[in-house]
Amino acid sequence: MEEFFASCPRGLEHLLAEDLAAAGAGELAAIAGGVHFRGEWPVCYRANLDSRIATRILWRVARAPYGSEDDVYRLALETPWPRWFLTRQTIRVDVTAQKSPLKSIEFVTLRIKDAVCDRFRRESGSRPSVDTRQPDVRIQAFLSPNECTLYVDTSGAPLHQRGFRQKTVDAPLKENLAAGILRLSGWQPGVPLLDPMCGSGTFLLEAAQMALGRAPGARREFAFQRLRHFQPEFWQGLLERARAGERTATEMAIFGSDISPVAVRASLANLDRAGLLPAVRLATGNLLEIEAPAASGIMVSNPPYGERVSDDDELARFYPLLGSALKRRFAGWTICLISGDTRLPRMVRLTPSRRTPLFNGALECRLYEFRMVAGSNRR
Repeated sequence: MEEFFASCPRGLEHLLAEDLAAAGAGELAAIAGGVHFRGEWPVCYRANLDSRIATRILWRVARAPYGSEDDVYRLALETPWPRWFLTRQTIRVDVTAQKSPLKSIEFVTLRIKDAVCDRFRRESGSRPSVDTRQPDVRIQAFLSPNECTLYVDTSGAPLHQRGFRQKTVDAPLKENLAAGILRLSGWQPGVPLLDPMCGSGTFLLEAAQMALGRAPGARREFAFQRLRHFQPEFWQGLLERARAGERTATEMAIFGSDISPVAVRASLANLDRAGLLPAVRLATGNLLEIEAPAASGIMVSNPPYGERVSDDDELARFYPLLGSALKRRFAGWTICLISGDTRLPRMVRLTPSRRTPLFNGALECRLYEFRMVAGSNRR
């Protein structure tokens, strides 16, 4: 049994634990920003392939107390890196710390890199090169106040990068946060879904993949494929089973719109690149004027706030109009809006039925749920 840590956007740890359990993980232990778990390598493969919530899956390779940079160096030097990758492969070292007494993270990073290279020199007479942009192997160190843990990243590019979104607009949500919001909203395939401020289409892309049974990692590569103990036959079997379960993209009750034609074109391009365009109905339209596409359903959206608008006066004008439009045109719908602006419920003049704390990167947000029953939401 190996030990792993899966990271995710803060606020989605319980959903990540569900994904990991479905992949066969055991001994799950959630902390802020991720979940520790144990499992054999096939569990790691499945988690990378199937989790819509994880950001990275890290394999724990060493852990020990430390008091100085030399202690960290010795721990890295004693770790058998040549057992897991080759000298000709490139490396990158990243260090994160929480209340570490060491003064320079950059120096600790350099000491770990030196230790890895020294271990290779000791065993083979040569050392791997460093590539900070596209390394073959990423080594991650985490420093608590008194303990250093070393990990090898099994994911490579962050898992929210599904492998097909190219066109973006201002302030796009990461795909795993969008997938988490869809699950928190209670949406299920077959229920009408609308994002009326769709931007580059992240919610639409995630919903279409979920509805069509597409594994989020089925069209990308992973760092574990470059490790020496990689099991290609097992991985190929997982991939073939995942692709065999996919459904053909046909028109579904997934709707997107945006007031910006540029945003709609970006969504069209991303959906088309992903082969998902037939599943989604897109249009240019102003949320304050469009009609609900069905008698009931779920709306998810990332409305403008903070740095996404020019000033507070613009928000003060927009939010009351938004509340009025939702009451007038979306009775019977559940509305889920993510915002870093805690004034949103007061400004839209609606009472949320639920507030879920989430983080969009480093920005603390809330997912506000409003159940649009005629006449019952007004303050």
